[in-house]
Amino acid sequence: MEALTNRVKEVSRKPMSFSERLYIPNILKGMAITFSHMFKKQPTIRYPEQKREFSPVFRGLHVLNRDEEGRERCTACGLCAVACPAEAITMEAAERLPSEEHLYREEKYAAKYEINMLRCIFCGLCEEACPKDAIYLSETFAPANFTRKGFIYGKDELVIPNQLTDPAGFAAARGAARNN
Repeated sequence: MEALTNRVKEVSRKPMSFSERLYIPNILKGMAITFSHMFKKQPTIRYPEQKREFSPVFRGLHVLNRDEEGRERCTACGLCAVACPAEAITMEAAERLPSEEHLYREEKYAAKYEINMLRCIFCGLCEEACPKDAIYLSETFAPANFTRKGFIYGKDELVIPNQLTDPAGFAAARGAARNN
């Protein structure tokens, strides 16, 4: 039989010695490895009690930002929807009424803003495309859900709580390490 490569190594067929047949040296080597692992740091994190440290570039759930006066920053320009490679963002624009200056920053605002988290790939291109810094990816996980509709987040779930009226909700939505 001709070999296909030059790396053919013939297996030794010599009989085992008495110590090899007892397998005691191999058992002792295995036990030494097991005992050495008992004194190493455990890689497992006990989740509810301990929280895992994430990278500063971790991308989680989307948040629609507000300005310093508590008004929504989004002007419904659509650049985030165009930049999204997964086509996960849909929006409808509306014009601000004269009585809504305290709610919206510009003349146009997003009347409907939805992100389909089943399609989202958390790439962050929507965050980079936004000229008003209205959207960013927080450090919050996307929670599990039983229905597909539960993964489509509307504007009511995405807009960050008002800093002036709900400071605790605002801090929780921003995430621990965000300074935006």
